Amino acid sequence: MKRKWIVLTTLLLALPTAVSGAALAKEMRGVTSETVTYSSNGQAITPSAPAVNMDGSLYMPIRALAEALGKYVDWDEFRNSVSLTDKPVLTGKYELKAPNLAEGIKMGVGSSLTHLPGDPDNVFYTTADRGPNGQPTINGKTVRTFPLPDYAPTINKIEVSKGEINILDKFPLKLTGTDPVSGKATITGLPNIKGRDEEPYDAKGEKVLAYDPYGLDIEGLAYNPKDDTFWISDEYGPSIVHAKRDGTIIERIVPKGWSNQVSAPLVPSREKLPEVYNKLRQNRGAEAVGITPDGKYMFMAMQNALRNPDKAMDNSRQVRIMKIELATLNPVAEFVYALEDAKQFKELAQSDIVISDLVVVNENTLLIDERDKFSGDKAQMKRIYAIDLSTATNIIGKYDTTAAAGKTIEQMTIADLKANGILPTTKRTVLDAVAFKFPYEKIEGISLVNGDTLAITNDNDFGIDSNNPENGTLLWTFKLPYTIK
Repeated sequence: MKRKWIVLTTLLLALPTAVSGAALAKEMRGVTSETVTYSSNGQAITPSAPAVNMDGSLYMPIRALAEALGKYVDWDEFRNSVSLTDKPVLTGKYELKAPNLAEGIKMGVGSSLTHLPGDPDNVFYTTADRGPNGQPTINGKTVRTFPLPDYAPTINKIEVSKGEINILDKFPLKLTGTDPVSGKATITGLPNIKGRDEEPYDAKGEKVLAYDPYGLDIEGLAYNPKDDTFWISDEYGPSIVHAKRDGTIIERIVPKGWSNQVSAPLVPSREKLPEVYNKLRQNRGAEAVGITPDGKYMFMAMQNALRNPDKAMDNSRQVRIMKIELATLNPVAEFVYALEDAKQFKELAQSDIVISDLVVVNENTLLIDERDKFSGDKAQMKRIYAIDLSTATNIIGKYDTTAAAGKTIEQMTIADLKANGILPTTKRTVLDAVAFKFPYEKIEGISLVNGDTLAITNDNDFGIDSNNPENGTLLWTFKLPYTIK
């Protein structure tokens, strides 16, 4: 059987991806060698595509060969580059054992995960989000309910050991004063701004609750070793909140114009983020935050594309990652992160692919948690990528409106990015959690220990609307066959 093959002479193997302007490629004809057998380290392997015999030499698609050898394969169409990465080994499984907060409401952690330098390798800090909440339909209207409206968003210190996640300490977020809604120093997880944020209801969905100008929907958690404080990403603002180790809130970085919409005098609001960040989709705000080991820079990633200019951008692939100088709190760079194309998956909308956490390895290297909305056997996309910012285009202030290129960055397609010379971040797969059958949807916390141990955990949403008799919070560890530094 005859087949046409494109062989890249620089790679010596066929690449099963369309290559535009293939000046280095030449067309060759060969006979496939489907009867050839293969082994690696003495073990039989079966490539996903057969090799082709050309004048006594075997040529095989890079992806087929690399995957057969147990490697991840990533193709960067912007840089015409291929990355091969060894797969990690699953080394530990741990489950949270904790009492319920109330009947039908489970204890929750897992919206974030960070390891502090100097701590034991099995000790982490993590958060849940804004607290238990649901979306029942009452009299034909879907409402957002808060069955425990006085729940205080909390930083938890945890230890993993002997198959369990143990809570070592808790640090509820609090003010140097009294929260007007809780009546205590501790804040709530209730929305901030009436008319912009979701309307909060009681457990029955009948009574509208008060908005809390200090309320936070906390998602990401980062530690700054220079001053021994935490920074927390918040979906409401979107904002980044500065807090002491004991949970006392110091200040809040918000978009320009945010302070005009709410009065929160107990926490200084630093309007450092560009005004365009006010155009977030509800519940898809500042999802991830991380700090360089030297405490010089902080990175913040949105969960989805901004609604810039409108709601149609919910299906945009372009998500923003902001770089902030911590000494001044000024943004100094902004990068495009291109989400995976939903078209390659089954029954998955583009808006249901999101960023859920990040780890800052250094100024140019980040780990990004990208996932779909499915769980169990339906899950198709739960990946941790290593991304490189060194060659990515700094777009800060350039594509917030249509003035620069006729389109905002959210309106641009991949072709538009190329036409405008905009390079998104690179992406190299570090972990495909679907292949390891991680059972839950919301992998929202990732951490890197010693450069070669990756930890992931999930947010259990407090067990609301869950039939799982267990807590539903897991933390898994993986050993990488290399060091990320």
